[in-house]
Amino acid sequence: MDIRKSCIAAALAAVAFPAVPALAATPAQQATNRALILVPLTLVKIDDLSFGTVSPSTTSLGIVSINAATGARTVFGGVTGVPSDVGNRAQFAGAGTPGQQVVITHTTPLELISTTNNADRIAVLGLTLDGLPLRTIDPVTRAFFFHMGGTIMLNPNQPEGRYEATFDVTANYL
Repeated sequence: MDIRKSCIAAALAAVAFPAVPALAATPAQQATNRALILVPLTLVKIDDLSFGTVSPSTTSLGIVSINAATGARTVFGGVTGVPSDVGNRAQFAGAGTPGQQVVITHTTPLELISTTNNADRIAVLGLTLDGLPLRTIDPVTRAFFFHMGGTIMLNPNQPEGRYEATFDVTANYL
């Protein structure tokens, strides 16, 4: 009988005092979910990089450089620049979400290769950007612009002809 009385007492207690769920603590700070959707970046080449027309020396190396910021050509050593074709810097334009920052990256070809004889080559010493690689997209026009220059080295008696190479330029949101 003691067991019966104990079970009845436990059942009465369970009915008399129902379980109450614990209250959840309120957060000290509220958080907001956000997502920023950016329009895809576009990037177009406006103008190619050109070192212009030059005449190499028969005895010494020559350097030709196009300034990325100004577009001015400079020649050093055994090379003479032809005034009627001074070359120009490459120009690019991009578009994207206003006010966002983009970072510009590029590859540099090792050499320019003759369009008529693959054995004839000109060393590319480097390509340069007209300032820092970080750009901010204009809040009104939604555009950004940049220029690229570079430096090449001609050998003495560099064979005549047209020399070319491609390089890749990329813009990505930061």
